[in-house]
Amino acid sequence: MASIHFVGGEKGGVGKSVVSRVLAQYFIDREKPFTGFDTDRSHRSFTRFYADYAHPTVVDSDESLDTIAAAIEQDPQQNIIVDLAAQTFAPVSRWINDSGVFEAFKELNIGINFWHVMDDGKDAVDLLGRLFDTFGTASNYVIVLNYGRGSDFKIFKCSAEYQRAKEIGATIIEFPRLHDASMRKIDQQNTSFWAAVNNREAGVDGLGLLERQRVKTWLRNAYEVLASSGV
Repeated sequence: MASIHFVGGEKGGVGKSVVSRVLAQYFIDREKPFTGFDTDRSHRSFTRFYADYAHPTVVDSDESLDTIAAAIEQDPQQNIIVDLAAQTFAPVSRWINDSGVFEAFKELNIGINFWHVMDDGKDAVDLLGRLFDTFGTASNYVIVLNYGRGSDFKIFKCSAEYQRAKEIGATIIEFPRLHDASMRKIDQQNTSFWAAVNNREAGVDGLGLLERQRVKTWLRNAYEVLASSGV
């Protein structure tokens, strides 16, 4: 079944775009068709790294957001990845509610998944609570504990939102950390993760043998985590 994956977390710097990029590479490597949408006006990192697959969209324009629905109506067999920038939850949730998005996609047998990417701070937990309050059981949820942005998720695991997540059947995954220097080099070169692993002639700022191996190992571990999510 095709699905729409809203990859967010509302908070800046938690790794939303990295998760979107890994999910995109996961689909590419498994030859699963998808279209990506990038809502970040400042950095456009999703579009920058996966230009052949991702398109910019404006969250405060219903007409722009409607292109997400148009893409899946045109090809109901594909997946959709929406990389939600920080502070985009309000206009996106308004569009979803005002446009009857859940009802429309349910009729087409299209699943809707909200990926909540978290660091280990309390504000990430509070924002998860707002997500649950807004959509309840209408959506599927994947809670991403991003170990690239935190090391101790005790605040979440001891919270009421953790219990709510369990009660509504949310999936909780632990996303592995990539070596900081390797990630910086990938970002500097505006390259996909596939190219980072396979390009051996990237110049002075390219990845060395062991750095490429680190990325390969990290990507393999991330893929295992994504597969375990079941979505």
